[in-house]
Order: sequence, then C-alpha cells, then structure tokens
Amino acid sequence: MAMASEHPPLQTVEVDGVERQFPHGLTMLQALRTLNISVPTLCHDDRLTPVGECWVCAVEVSLPRGLPFSNRPACREPLRDGCSIRSGSASLDAFRRNLLEQLAARVAPEEMERFPDKALHRLLREFGVPARAGLDHPIAIDVSHPHIRVDMNRCIACRRCVRICDDLQGESVWHVFGRGDDLRIDTEGGLPLAKSPCVGCGACVDTCPTAALTDASAWHEPVPTEWTRTTCPYCGVGCKLEVGVAGDRIVATRPVIDAPSNKGHLCVKGRYAHGYVDAADRITVPKVRHDGRWRSTDWAEAITLAADGLRRVAAEHGPDAIGVLGSSRATNEENYLTQKFARVVIGTNNVDCCARVCHTPSAAALKHMLGTGVATNSFDDIEQAKTLLVVGANPLENHPVVGARIRQQAQRGAHLIVIDPRRTGLARIADVHLAPRPGTNVPLLNSLAHVLFAEDLVDRDFLAARVEGVEGLAAFMAPWTPERATQLSGVPADAIRRAARLYALERPAMALHGLGLTEHLQGTQGVMALIDLALLTGNLGRAGSGINPLRGQNNVQGAAVMGCDPGTLTGSVRLVDACQRFEAAWGVALPHKPGLNAVTMIDAAHAGKLKALYVIGYDIFASLANADVTAMALSKLDLVIVQDMFLNETANSFGHVFLPVVSSFEKDGTFMNSERRIQRVRRAVAPRGDSLSDAEVLCRLAGELGFGDQFRHTCAEAVWDEIRAVWPAVAGISYGRSSRHGLQWPCVDEYDPGTAVLHARRFANADKAKLEQVDYRPTTECTSEQYPFLLTTGRTLHHFNVGTMTGRTRQQLLRPTDTLDMHPYDAGQLDLRDDMPVRVESRHGEVVLPLRVSDAVAPGQLFATFHDPARMLNRLTGPVRDTVTSAPEYKVVAVRVRLA
Repeated sequence: MAMASEHPPLQTVEVDGVERQFPHGLTMLQALRTLNISVPTLCHDDRLTPVGECWVCAVEVSLPRGLPFSNRPACREPLRDGCSIRSGSASLDAFRRNLLEQLAARVAPEEMERFPDKALHRLLREFGVPARAGLDHPIAIDVSHPHIRVDMNRCIACRRCVRICDDLQGESVWHVFGRGDDLRIDTEGGLPLAKSPCVGCGACVDTCPTAALTDASAWHEPVPTEWTRTTCPYCGVGCKLEVGVAGDRIVATRPVIDAPSNKGHLCVKGRYAHGYVDAADRITVPKVRHDGRWRSTDWAEAITLAADGLRRVAAEHGPDAIGVLGSSRATNEENYLTQKFARVVIGTNNVDCCARVCHTPSAAALKHMLGTGVATNSFDDIEQAKTLLVVGANPLENHPVVGARIRQQAQRGAHLIVIDPRRTGLARIADVHLAPRPGTNVPLLNSLAHVLFAEDLVDRDFLAARVEGVEGLAAFMAPWTPERATQLSGVPADAIRRAARLYALERPAMALHGLGLTEHLQGTQGVMALIDLALLTGNLGRAGSGINPLRGQNNVQGAAVMGCDPGTLTGSVRLVDACQRFEAAWGVALPHKPGLNAVTMIDAAHAGKLKALYVIGYDIFASLANADVTAMALSKLDLVIVQDMFLNETANSFGHVFLPVVSSFEKDGTFMNSERRIQRVRRAVAPRGDSLSDAEVLCRLAGELGFGDQFRHTCAEAVWDEIRAVWPAVAGISYGRSSRHGLQWPCVDEYDPGTAVLHARRFANADKAKLEQVDYRPTTECTSEQYPFLLTTGRTLHHFNVGTMTGRTRQQLLRPTDTLDMHPYDAGQLDLRDDMPVRVESRHGEVVLPLRVSDAVAPGQLFATFHDPARMLNRLTGPVRDTVTSAPEYKVVAVRVRLA
C-alpha cells in the first residue's frame, strides 16, 4: 500500500472571501503577493528571515476559518490550510495608520522629497500621514565615510541594518544597545563608520526604510528619474545592478534583488565606484601624437592614421609583426570582433587578452584534464557544499559578494579550508588554514593527495567509473608525505591530514581558487594537482562540488572564450580543429601560423620582431610583470594604438594614436561571469563626447582597411547572433532569453535551460578523465642574504587592477595608495613602524611604499597591492613565467626593505 504524502499538494485558504489554493511553505505575505495583493511592510526585507517586529504588514486572520479574526504579521505568519485572511479593511487601515503616525516623528518633510523610495516615506505618502520631524539633530550626524551618511535621529529601530549586515554581508558592523525607549543602533564602541569594520557595501543603506542610513552622494545629487538594469563592470562575479540616472548622469546604483549571481547584494565598488564615467581626465575625442605631444583630432584622421600605420607595418614586415590585445572590460561581442579583426583584417593569430596573466593556467589545466577550461559549477553551489576549499584566493576582498556567501555558508556549519600564505578574512574563520610558503602549492597539494591514498579516502566507485591513471598516481604520490611537504612548504603535517580528511569525507566539497594558485612558475600544474584532488574524491559533476576559478575582471572569462587567445577561436576551440568552419562563416582564408600571446609579444617587440601593437582596454605597461623590461620592449615599437577611456600608462609613455571609447554604462552587449553566465549589459547614459563603443571603432578601422563587408554589424545583438551561429554551445542564449537573469552555457537551443553543473555524466572530451602526475619544480625566485623577504602581490577591496576606474572615484579616500604589509616581528627587527615610507628592492627594480604592520603575513613574508600607477609595483616582479601558458609569476619575488 502506498504511503500518504507528508503534505497534500496544495492547501486551501480563503483570501478576502474567495477560496484560493497555495503550495506549502509560504508565509501569508508571500501568498498574498502571488495574488498581486499589496501589503505594506517596514521591517521586512526579502533577503532576510522575517521577524514581524513592526506589525505594519498585519492582516486579519481566522485560524481555523470560523474563529474570530485577529491581527497577525503577514511577513512571518505561515500559511495554514483552512484559514481565512482579510488583507484590507477599515480597521486594518486604522491600525496601520496609527503605527505610521507614531513613526512620522522620525521623518522630516524635506527627506521625504529627497528619498522618495525609502519604505517609510512611501507608506507615509500612501496613507496620507504627514512627516513631522524637525531638522534638529540631538544625535550627531556621522559623515566620516565617503559613501554612507549616518543620521540615527531618523532611526526607527527596525533592526534591518543589523540583520542585513549580519546575515548578508557578515561584517556585523551594526549592533543593538539598550531596551525599550533607550534602544539604539550603533557601531561597536560608538566608532564613526569610517573607523568601524564597515566594508562600504551599502546593504544597510539599501535596506534602511528611513533617512537614518543614506548614500552620501544623494545629499547633493538629484533623485534618479529612470533606472536601467545592467551588469557590474568590476570583478567576475557578474553582479546585476540597476543604474539610477538623472539628467543623463549616473547618480545612484542599487542591487537587483532576485539576481542569481549576487542575490540582491553589491560590494563597495559595484555600488559606489562609478564616478570614472564623468572623470575630469576622461578622453572623449581621438588624439594623435605629434612631435612627442598629443593633439586632438577627429575620427576620420585618427582612423586613417591608425589604418595607414597598420598597413605600412604589414607591408614592410608581414602581418605577424602586428599584435592585437582585447579587453576584459569590453563585451563578449567586442572581444569577438577583436579576434576576428586580428585574423581576418590583419591576418595574424597574434591576439590575446589579460586572461593570459591571471587564469589562463586554470583554463589550460581544466581543458586538458576535463575537456572544458571553465568553472565546473555555479555560485549557488556554495550554499549546497558541506566543505569549501578556497585556494590562493581572498574573495572577501577580491570577489566580495561571493566571499560573503562563502563566509555565511561557513557560519551555517559548512567546513572551510583555506590555502593561502596570508591570514585572510576567510582564513581567520577556517576550520583549517594551510599557509604554505609562496611557491610551494604543488608539494602541499601532492601531500593532500598522498593522504587520500594512504588513508583510503578516495571514492572507489567514482574512480572505477570515470577516472584513469589511478594506480600510477598512487605510486607517484607515495613519497609525497605530509612530512615531506612540511619541509618544503612550512605547513604542519597534522594540518595537512586534517584538511584531506575534511575534503574527502565531508562531501560535497567545492574548490574555489584564485591567482595565488595560477600566477606561479607551476601555475597550470598547480591547478592540475587541485583537479586530481577533486577526481580522487568524486567531487566533480555534482552540485556543491567542482573546480571553480574566481575570475578577476568583469569579462575576462568572456574575452578568452570569444577567441582573444592566439591558439583558440570562439568557444575556446583549437585553431587546428575549427579553422575551416570559421573560414566558411567569415568568407576568408585564416592564418594558420601559431600566434604570440601577450607576454611573448613583449619578447618579440624587445627582439625587434613585433613592430606594432593595437591595445584595447588593457594597460599592459602598468599590468605586466618586470615593468622595466616591458618598457624597453614597448619603446621599440613603430606603432602603438591605444583604445581606452583614459590616457593610461601605456598610452602616455608609448602611444601614437589614441581612440576614445565608452564605458559599459554607455553601450549594449553581454558579459560572461565566472560561472559561465551570459548576462546583458545595457546603455544607461549617452556616450560622452565623441567616444564610440569598441565595436564601432573596430568596424570603422576594418572598413578603412578594406574589410567592411565582414564587419557590417548594425548593433550588439547582431554580433551576438553571429557568435551563436559559430559557437553551438550558446545557440540557445538569445538576447530575449538572457534579458532578465542570463543563462549559463552550454545552452544549445531555445528549450535548453542552461547548464549549472558540468560533467554530470561524462567529461567534455571523454567518458573518463585522466589523473596527472605533477612533480615539483621550485621557482628560481629565492631568498638570499641580500634579498631575505618573499613578497607576494595582489588586490585590495577598495581598488581594481591598476586603478584605471577606481582611482578616479571616491574610493581614493578609502585607500589612497598601495601599501606594503610586514609582520610586527620583522618591522621591529628593522625598526620600522606604520606609515613609514620604505624602499623595496628586488633583483629587477625598486619602489617606495608606505608600510603597514600586520600579522596577516608571516614573518619573512610581505604583501603589497598594485593599484597605484604612481607606485608601479611591477618594477619589482620578475621574468619567471608559468611553464605552460607564460603567465607571469606575480606571487613570488625576493626583496629587501629599508627606510626610504
């Protein structure tokens, strides 16, 4: 006999006299919303667990039907079968109005006009309750933070700020003090917000229903008159946001509440760092350099000079004397046109992008072992993981929204393992923090694999069904004991064993990694060793698991996959495998000679073989390692065309033609985030000055060079449709289907919902994956008596890459320049203190930085950020590169430090 289900499929409820049916698990508020019945709320936020403290959402409920009605808060009251609900009545209106009249004493009329969308302000207007607070301020207003204004005179103690900081961001900046009439919300110790742990995400401002917490800019900017949904221009999380515009200027941004990547959250950059769009030094007219000085010109002359220069170089030295660099800040459509331009117009495979210097090792390792060089899982898998393994990444600062999700999952009980030389924010709360010496990732990962074999922690069923090379790897790993790894990496053997057990036994286990794994001599091999661990434990092809690179820039994933890579075409297919297909699609013969990547282009320029460089949205001089050598190489070029919003370091020092382009807020297209999600980018403001989109510039230049027929694209959607035609994996992702939340590829037709988890049944290139035996090769960047410290470099929360965008916003007030982190012991030995200017010298160059004494770094190790072009930190980094992809080794450089 079949057992009865625990719940009937639907429950019957009477709503305003009409019987309705609803699924189980809804609150009364959620049920009423499905009927488009509006219920006022004040303390409620859909991102938070309902508490029902304010009672503004009260409805009249009879439990069960026939009993007297009583008021209950709809936000927290579960829907019950057989109950009756009245969503509106004269008594309810009187009840709600009475509550609002009490709260009106916290609202000034002027603030209602300035902040019309604040929840309490909306309700006061709706119920016709006048605001009656004066402009006197018994509690001091805190304006210490450049982005957030705090006026607790307007606080109604709803605690939304406390809860959202705790439950969404996880910083716990706001606290409740006192009780009853003495209750107040404040920071710990009453510190000004700028001195608190606040990370400036703006979630508290976004949720606050009054003018207690507001955007500081809103007090001098007009109220937005329209909102446009688009995608954040910063990191690879791909947060969806809405851009508020007034008078064709961006005056505000806010998160999209139901966006899958960011779940209604933003970081400080995505929310506040958009001022670069109208920065004073933005270039909005073409420029050419004459007698060493830039002069403004029109597009006709600029395009003609650029085309003539490229034509001349190709005629004198051949097309392979020209290099083209795409942009991780440009759209998928524009990067597609960039690589098409290089191959069709110039006739070379010398095309690349900044993915070369960050996650190309990830792509190479994943493609080699699993068949597809991208993240295997989705951000939503974070909430399904029982164990999270974070390797060489600091997502709380570099991918803050994902970092917050990881931290929240750990606080809900998931195990957290962090592999990082520094004691990052996640390392401080980790179950196990493995802190290897920089450059020893491979020994550490191999020792974890040794433990899996030695303690029989491998998934035998998964290995038998889906993996090859098990016995060979077991024999190879036998000598890689934790004790051997301890000697090389400094990580205690017992910590290695504990981490291996957690990762193998507490499944599903999800691995997320960053540049601390890839930007090494053995970057690609390090990722391979990590993939070995996932294969050995069966942590692939299922929700809550996988190998997931955290991509750095907003569209670095898209730029590479679109074909801005010397060895692959659109869809990351190898040239040798797909050349004929693309020749048929484009109607021209394509070059077959292997191309140069971004780093080997510099080598070729230094050797006099590369003569021209067309650089789109990439400040290669400020970004590449070994800056002095890069400068010598760039100085030898006959032609440097720079296409950007600003005269960046490359343009200032080496450019000949400058082509001004728009920001992502001024054009349409798509970005691809770290989880393979294709998301729409929409124009919110008009292009500034004579700026054009990268696509328009490429098409004009192609036309000038005689290839107008191959570049007749009327709009971004037309380019995307061409991409869909040549790359079957995105054929089902139309602009219409991706308009709201985007779709994850593979998505092969209009009925395909997209793919959240790769490799569920088979790997992309085979039924079985083959394990890799990765031996250790030490870096040549070693300490010595002359250079006793190991320096690693990376990003900080408040800035982005070389500061092209964030350096032109109020983020400068939060982080004015780069710093050098040193352990208190080392600082004491050198008699150095906080904020002292110190000279840092490597075998390759020197820089001066302010010192920051911090126990986040181990004795003998240093950390520095690289965002300030005036500091040019890459004068320190050297020539060591990943042995497979040429990615520079930014993470290990031997230095000495002295007072400047």
